[in-house]
Amino acid sequence: MLRSTSRVLPGFPLALGITLAYLSLVVLLPLTAVFAKTTGLSLQQFWDIVSSPRVVASYRLSFGAALGAAAINAFFGMMLAWILVRYNFPGKKIVDALIDIPFALPTAVAGIALTALYAPNGWIGKILESFGIHVAFKPLGVWVALIFIGLPFVVRTVEPILEDLETELEEAAASLGAHRWQTFRFVIFPVLLPALLTGFALAFARAVGEYGSVIFIAGNIPMVSEITPLLIITKLEQYDYAGATSIAVVMLVFSFTLLLAINGLQAWTDTRTGRKR
Repeated sequence: MLRSTSRVLPGFPLALGITLAYLSLVVLLPLTAVFAKTTGLSLQQFWDIVSSPRVVASYRLSFGAALGAAAINAFFGMMLAWILVRYNFPGKKIVDALIDIPFALPTAVAGIALTALYAPNGWIGKILESFGIHVAFKPLGVWVALIFIGLPFVVRTVEPILEDLETELEEAAASLGAHRWQTFRFVIFPVLLPALLTGFALAFARAVGEYGSVIFIAGNIPMVSEITPLLIITKLEQYDYAGATSIAVVMLVFSFTLLLAINGLQAWTDTRTGRKR
């Protein structure tokens, strides 16, 4: 039997060429320019820039806060997805819509709103201040902002898997004598794990490069609450293009590595759930 060689998309070679040209202009050329800007530095100069104490402190805050925020979002995001899929309650559609607010809200607006809430004279901040907990203008404020912007990634990644999960599996486990924790641990969680890891990676990648929602609440104190994206902007304002691009290269390499990991996790998810791309 002869297979049809016709393409669903007419003019496939032309369409592919236009797509690759557009991708090169929008993505590849800017990224290449970042790397090219650092070629004027020697290896020792590059290392001195990216390993200076101030830069290392910004790495520690950016990556550490992103990791902590992603871990919190993985836990509570899974709980939120479970509640939205498995239960009906008054205001469910409102809660479901509120989860997507970080996607639609400008990050600067989110930063101003969080700062107003968690500042020492804010609604939440003044309550926490009475317990000696300082959020705004501290590293903890960075963590709060990153939790805010990363939560939807976990919820929206786990939610479809929960919707496709057959309740008959849980009923079968219960009929065999498994209690709820055993059912969750051995039946539900292995199915959710690939999607949960993917949501965690997406939230982490989003948080590492976050800028707008953080700069207002962080305080931006060097060596204390200064994130790496802000340090790049600062160097650009000082016309230190080599320093800015050197730090950007480190962030770019790390982000690219994360992207590869996310793609691997997504492929693993598709394999475990039997879905095809």
